[in-house]
This record gives sequence, C-alpha cells and structure tokens, in this order.
Amino acid sequence: MERIKQRRLQQMKKAQEQRARWKADGHGEYREIVGEKEFFKEMKGVERMVAHFYRENWPCKVMDKHLDLLAKKHLETKFVKVHAEKFPYLTEKLQIWMLPTLALIRKEKVIDYICGFDDFGGKDDFKTEVLACRLANQAMIEYEGGDEDYGAVQQSAPQEQRSVRTSNWRAMQRTESDEDSDFSD
Repeated sequence: MERIKQRRLQQMKKAQEQRARWKADGHGEYREIVGEKEFFKEMKGVERMVAHFYRENWPCKVMDKHLDLLAKKHLETKFVKVHAEKFPYLTEKLQIWMLPTLALIRKEKVIDYICGFDDFGGKDDFKTEVLACRLANQAMIEYEGGDEDYGAVQQSAPQEQRSVRTSNWRAMQRTESDEDSDFSD
C-alpha cells in the first residue's frame, strides 16, 4: 500500500512539474504573436498548439472569447493568435484563406484546420464546449465533456476526418460566398 502511495505522489509531482514547464513556455494564456519569427519560435518543441488566424471583426472576436477560456483550462496546449493581414508569408504558407481559421498544430506540423463556424452549426452563438469537443476529437486538448465552466452541456456531432495536406481540398471548399470571409481585399 505504501508503494502505491509513493508511486501516486511521484506521478502528482511529475504532473505539477510538467504544468510549471508549460506555464513557463506560455501555456495557460491566450496571447498574440507579433512577428513571423516569433510564431516559429513559439511552435518549436511544443507538443500541441492552436493558432487562431484572425482580423478585427465580429466572428474572430467570438472565437477569441472561446479560445481565451480554453487556454486557461488546458495547459497541455499552447493557444496563440495571429493577425492574418500582418503575416502574408505565414498565411500563404499555411494556405489560410478564410477568417477565423484555427490551425491545429501537433509537433510542429499542421494536422487540421477549423475554418469559420461551419463545424459549429454555422452560427456564432455556439458553446465553448462544442469547440472543446472539436479540439478533443483531434487530440489537441484533454477533455471528456461536462465542464460547467463552459456553460450548458451541448452535444456535438462527431467530426468527419478530412485531410488538409493538399491544396485541392481547399480549392474544393472555396465558393463565391467565401469572398466575405477572405482576408485579402
């Protein structure tokens, strides 16, 4: 029994040390990246990072509200925001064409994108829990649901897996109605 207690104490100590390392590396806060070099520096060596590409408009402010809540609760993931119009090289390299877009980055590679609010019913009044479930489906955060801090429980449909590694997918998804959300004027 004593051995189990010691093992559990060791696990708790390691978890606390990991949380301290994450906090020192900028986890637990939702901050803006001010330079393209800073983006790559922030991403380097990070297991999971969610990058919100935005501009100053209502849909992006809605996403900011949700990401700020998630960043504080999920230290395991780094949350940053990038003003898309100020970073043309980065937005082109990552094929960002609609705002808001969340680039889901694992081990310095983009594994998926969340573009606009389509994954949330196409409306801007979705619950933070719905975004949390979407991020958990991609193993970007550790979340099992039922967190009262996010508001009322709302079930989200399982997300379809899709590849975003090819530009053909992006071209197929783009329509004339997307011009309103495009950040290139």
